[in-house]
Amino acid sequence: MDRNIRTIDDVLKLLDGLFAPEADRWTVDAGNWWDGFYADRDRAVPFFVAKPDESLVSYLDRGLIAPGRALDLGCGPGRNALELASRGWTVDAVDLSPAAIAWAEERAREAGADITFHRGDAFDSAAVELSGPYDLIYDSGCFHHLPPHRRISYLALVDRLLAVGGHLALNCFAAGEMGSELSDADYYRQSALHGGLAYTAESLRWIFAALTEVELRRMHDEPPESPYFGEPFLWSALFARDVRTPSREEPEK
Repeated sequence: MDRNIRTIDDVLKLLDGLFAPEADRWTVDAGNWWDGFYADRDRAVPFFVAKPDESLVSYLDRGLIAPGRALDLGCGPGRNALELASRGWTVDAVDLSPAAIAWAEERAREAGADITFHRGDAFDSAAVELSGPYDLIYDSGCFHHLPPHRRISYLALVDRLLAVGGHLALNCFAAGEMGSELSDADYYRQSALHGGLAYTAESLRWIFAALTEVELRRMHDEPPESPYFGEPFLWSALFARDVRTPSREEPEK
């Protein structure tokens, strides 16, 4: 007889187990799902291209974000980390997949970019040492692969690592265009995420209500010859942290 639920982390891990083997997409496991995904670098995957997100370039060019310390969350082959480093940012980049990190490190060496790469679970502070505060947390495609209960981990990471005055920027599946539109409860009833969760603008504003919305729009559709990546089935959101939000580990005063 097992009685192994004592903490919130215990509950989160229990819920992770409901989605096996899909849990390989957000938890560290030997030979995880993403290694297979990145194994063939010649696959026609839009974000395999060595070009930054058009939204990130837009934020930089308009001065909405200024150089400082950045965390690229779920960096993949490192295309956005490279852009940030080239613009004067000090960059940490983290991904679950050793194959993705190896590819990103190769690109960084070729570009002469000084980026600190971490392989592991960014939500497990004991496994991956990320030293905030960061002036920018950048996420291009991580958030929509998390099951609903892992939003708790995501918000806790933002609370712990994002500097006051810093920004969270993320690109995620837009409802009506890409991703599953089941209710949160139905993912648990079916024990499947169906490739990723779709979000409406209203749901993103509600989830990140502790932050201030700077911009929320659909990503621009960039043609193949463009120097930037852009797919209109994604939301591009930029939020600012004006004040320190109460930690989820301490009561409000």
